[in-house]
Amino acid sequence: MNWILVYFFIFDMAFLLALVFTPIFKRLSIQWGYVDQPDLERKIHTQAMPLLGGVAVFGAFALTVGFNYLVMLPMVARVDLPFLDLEEMRVYIDGALSVWRKLVVLLVGGGLMVALGMYDDKHDLGARTKLAGQVVIALLVWAAGIRITLFMESQIVSLLLTVLWIVTITNALNFLDNMDGLCAGIGLVCALVFAFIAGMQEQYFVCVMGLALAGALLGFLPHNFKPASIFLGDAGSHFVGYMLAVLPVLGTYYGEAQPTYLPVLIPLLVLAVPLFDLVMVMWIRMRRGEPVYIGDRNHISHRLVRLGLPQSWAVTLIYLITLTMGLGATVLLWSEWTAALIIIVQSVCMLAIVTLLEQLGSKR
Repeated sequence: MNWILVYFFIFDMAFLLALVFTPIFKRLSIQWGYVDQPDLERKIHTQAMPLLGGVAVFGAFALTVGFNYLVMLPMVARVDLPFLDLEEMRVYIDGALSVWRKLVVLLVGGGLMVALGMYDDKHDLGARTKLAGQVVIALLVWAAGIRITLFMESQIVSLLLTVLWIVTITNALNFLDNMDGLCAGIGLVCALVFAFIAGMQEQYFVCVMGLALAGALLGFLPHNFKPASIFLGDAGSHFVGYMLAVLPVLGTYYGEAQPTYLPVLIPLLVLAVPLFDLVMVMWIRMRRGEPVYIGDRNHISHRLVRLGLPQSWAVTLIYLITLTMGLGATVLLWSEWTAALIIIVQSVCMLAIVTLLEQLGSKR
């Protein structure tokens, strides 16, 4: 079976749907009152902006995977098409049908994250309430069987790691949504890296989900890159963060073919930039005695702009740093200990460069 054609079809469908949905939800944002008012202290936009971009991304993703699973897959399984070998495809069709529970969890969890974010966009939820909602959704994901184990049998450890991972990554992407095109572009890069890794390992379900997310984000990005005409909103940043947390949990990074255990670090390296930004911003706020959940202009994107970079250049630079670390992480799948450690040291050096740039930007 030619999986490349399947991958292109999924990616292109999600991309086109997002292109169509985004202008629609741009108008609906204004009609329904989902707009972000400018705030010169914490925000950089100067006019009210529509906030339902994340709903367009989720809609494109959900419709793509739902249509292909509920319509295309049964059709391929039953209809004798001249360009398909049903006997060859039978094993793949059976495998796809066997993961329907994971697909339902993925869509329901994503929908709940979108709903939580939409409510926050409209009514400005308190930090504790929003955190509680994220924890509940993460618990549902764990209860459905999508779990981190890290070679341990303990259910308690698995529960704590899974909930902590999902909540942390969700908030990291939520924090990162502070400049035109940043969260959507980082989500696009990370989703493509996760899809590439899954495809290389023949983990087709994870690869397809990653490409559907990437296609939806790429279709949205022309409307969100500077000058943005619509934002992801908390609904979108929550959904993107949730998906980037769950995708690596669905995949498997260590197997008998891997020469070391270090491939389990791949998700950390792929998501290192949003995680690093989250830690640094929280550290700065705590050091100043400020609440960690109150937004400010101390993110890496803001500091790069204070160095003199235009916003679009600063965002593109962060894309490239994320891509560099993500591509380097893929090498861990095949590397012996020496090469793997070099990749990890290289990643640490990249974060050190980011730290130096941040320190320069904080003095401007």
